[in-house]
Amino acid sequence: MPKFAANLTTLFTELDFVDRFRAAQESGFSAVECSFPYGYPKEQLAELLNQHHLLQVLQTLPAGDWEAGERGIACHPDRIGEFREGVELAIAYALTLGCKQLSCLPGLTPQTCPITTRETLVGNLRYAAARLAIHGIRLLIEPINLYDNPNFFLNKSAHGLAVIDEVDHENLSLLYDVYHMQMTEGNLSQTIARNLSRIVHIQIADVPGRNEP
Repeated sequence: MPKFAANLTTLFTELDFVDRFRAAQESGFSAVECSFPYGYPKEQLAELLNQHHLLQVLQTLPAGDWEAGERGIACHPDRIGEFREGVELAIAYALTLGCKQLSCLPGLTPQTCPITTRETLVGNLRYAAARLAIHGIRLLIEPINLYDNPNFFLNKSAHGLAVIDEVDHENLSLLYDVYHMQMTEGNLSQTIARNLSRIVHIQIADVPGRNEP
């Protein structure tokens, strides 16, 4: 039986972020996720989760300057130190919020050697998977479609699974976003069924509006 969580980054956007927890509870959700909680004190968010009887099931590792168009830094060779600092910040939030899954956005493809780019991503994922495993937190990677985010490094499910194979760490799995994968490759039900043992979180939205299914 599927268990549903409200994505507070994309739902209830008419409300301030801190008010979306109440809206999720009132809409019948018992779990939530969000992309980047780091602009709010983690203790405040933990209190909101407790107050509204919600479980936080997913958040995203810091992904650079989102407002400036960055979509992750994990594949950038010159930002490995920043990536590792983000891992530690995310762990601190996850432990306070009781969140057991962190997702990683690899980022836009940098102007570097493609081999170096891939090696950087694999090394960063291997590092993060090991660090999170110490705390019982699972690491996920998410492919993103190229129409909304041109030049995104990881854009198909097969590409994501190949990177997981190369990282070769038991604490790394795939986040499958139905919207992104329909935009990119289609064939959703067959892909999910074939790889379900390696997919631990699915996000859903309609295509092309990215609204309610």
